[in-house]
Formats: sequence, structure tokens, C-alpha cells
Amino acid sequence: MEWAGDLAGHSNRRPKLPEIHVDRRARLAELLTYDKLDAALVTNLTNVHYLTGLASSNAALLLTADGAATLATDGRYATAAADVAADVELVIERHVAPALAVRAAAGTTAARLGVEEHHLTLESWKSIRRALDEADGSTELVDLGRAVEKLRTTKDDTEIEALTEACAISCRALEDLYAAGRFVGRTEKEVALDLERRMYAHGADGIAFETIVAAGENSAIPHHRPVDRQIAKGDLLKIDFGAIYRGYHADCTRTSVVAAEPADWQREIYDIVQAAQRAGRQALVVGEDCLGVDTASRSVIDAGGYADQFGHGTGHGVGLQVHEAPTLGYSATGTLADRMTVTVEPGIYLPGRGGVRIEDTLVVRAAGVPDLLTPTTKDLLVLDA
Repeated sequence: MEWAGDLAGHSNRRPKLPEIHVDRRARLAELLTYDKLDAALVTNLTNVHYLTGLASSNAALLLTADGAATLATDGRYATAAADVAADVELVIERHVAPALAVRAAAGTTAARLGVEEHHLTLESWKSIRRALDEADGSTELVDLGRAVEKLRTTKDDTEIEALTEACAISCRALEDLYAAGRFVGRTEKEVALDLERRMYAHGADGIAFETIVAAGENSAIPHHRPVDRQIAKGDLLKIDFGAIYRGYHADCTRTSVVAAEPADWQREIYDIVQAAQRAGRQALVVGEDCLGVDTASRSVIDAGGYADQFGHGTGHGVGLQVHEAPTLGYSATGTLADRMTVTVEPGIYLPGRGGVRIEDTLVVRAAGVPDLLTPTTKDLLVLDA
């Protein structure tokens, strides 16, 4: 298998699968026709990656409604682009978006050009407008919206395979960490680095996000960054982590107790979160409102008397980015569809004492039962000292 691509902080390795990218571009071209757009200029690097296979720090894709595609990047990625996107016209430019805007105006006679306004800075938008004016002046810029992100919400077989392996790598690493013991006296930073090393040892191409290891009172901070605090006997230990495999991200959280039987308050909030997480998983049904998943989990925590201690959403999509559409939160819109890959991660956080979060990554399935990609036990474990 040959691999190519590059994106700072992410894996370089992507299989050469141009037929998948052709299909993805065809789906986007259908949307352009539906929205009466002549072409789209895709500048979000993750979306370019999704549509072409090229992961880079400087690229843009011009796609016309009839399916013609032009990929622009700079000389650093010329070889990789030719490798993974051999079926696409390639332009090597230092400043890629204006170059493709000119091509849209002069080469494809695009009267209506869609751009990703949510991604472009005002400066970038002005540069594109200026390039169009210099070329022709008649092209109208139209907001493409999050059309590509919406396509990305439903995963194909290749994506699900990569996500499955990313999660398997992550879970094997955590299980190794637990089996090795040696928590009391080690710092949060030390445990985080140990877990990341184990993910690499099991085949990770990268780390999905900065690993969260939060002990004792720090476990009450939802997105705590590991510090030099030493882990102590009786601490709640919350670990939020994930590996990258072939560009796809895992996301998993487990909470345990270190070297002591859980205190009554620890077991109480753990049991409530576990029940809330189970309710959220059971709500992952095709056609269910995304808001309904949040409601299913949140209602359990509310009934347990901890409504004010669960301040974040219940979940989110995961794929080429660790946080992507859809959102499963208290302001979520839309409905679940077959092959969406999402997290379910309710929590209870008691400032100054400790907190619990339990998170899985799952694939929504038309059959009604989601695929669980993070099967590591959700029992309340007591870790060896």
C-alpha cells in the first residue's frame, strides 16, 4: 500500500483510493446543480482532504457542477498531490485560492461561484473578489455553506474501517496502561505521555488531541490539561484520549478510582453518568433528532439532581476532525442518519471534589443498534497503585 499527504499535527498516511474521492466530488457536484451554482471553491483544508485525498497546509479545490476538478497546492505537496489525486487537474501556485478564483472566472465561465464563507477570513474573501474582478468581474460569490461538512457526516466503508482501527488502537493502549498499574505518585503529565506512547506502540499515526488526564479535584474540569499534580490514593482519574489512524480520529473517555474502594459520592455520580450514557447510546436511532440524544442523557442527570453539573453537550461527530458535525447538544439541529459516527459523553463535575465522564465513539446504523467502536469496559474500575 502506498501512502502520501501531509498535514501538520496529523498522519501523513492515506491510501490511494481515487474512486472514493471521485464519488465524494460527484455528490458535491450534485449539490451545486441543485443550488444552481456553476462551481465551488473549497478552501477548508479538511474538506480538500476529504474530496481529493491530499492532506496539506496549503491547498484549494475548484469543482464545477459538471464534475471537473482542479486542485491547487504549492511545491511542497506537488508529489503527494500527483500521487493521491492523479485524476484531478493540478495547479502548483504559492497562493492557491486567488489562483483558482481566476480560473473559475476565466476558465470555467462560472457565473455563480460558491465559497466557504464560514472558513474564509475577510482578507481571503476580498482577495478572491479582487482576483475575480481582475479576470472578468461578472462572477457572483455565493455562500456554499457547510455543504462538504454535511457530506462528511455519513461515513463510507473506508472511513468506518479507519475509525474502527483508531478506536481499537486507543482502547488497547488504555487497557495496557491500566494493566501496568503504577498510578499513585505519578503526575498527570507522566500518565498522559505514557498513554500516548502506548497508542503509538499499537499503531497510531498520531494523537487525536491533547490527552486529558485529570486526577482528584482536577477531574471536575471538563477539559483539564495535565499538570504536575501527583495522583493519589482514592482519586477519581478521568482520562479522555484518542489515536489517529489514516487521518481519522478516535475519542474515548473513561473514569476510574485509584487504589481504593470508591467513596459513596464517587459511586453515586458514576452510576448516574453511566445510566445517562447508556440512555444516550440507546437514542442513537436513524431519524432521531440530534437534540433528542442530548435530552435522553441529560434527563437522567437532571433526575439524579445534578442538572447544574453537566454543562456541555452530550456528543459530536468524529472523523477527519475530532469534533465535527453533527452536534448532539442542547442547541442541536437535524436528525441522525445511517453511518453517522458520533460520541456520547455525558458527565457530572463537582468543583473542588471531582468529576466523571464516560464517552464512547459509535456508528449509527439503519438496523437500529449502533456499532460500538470503543468497547473498553465502562465498569467503575479500581486501579492498582
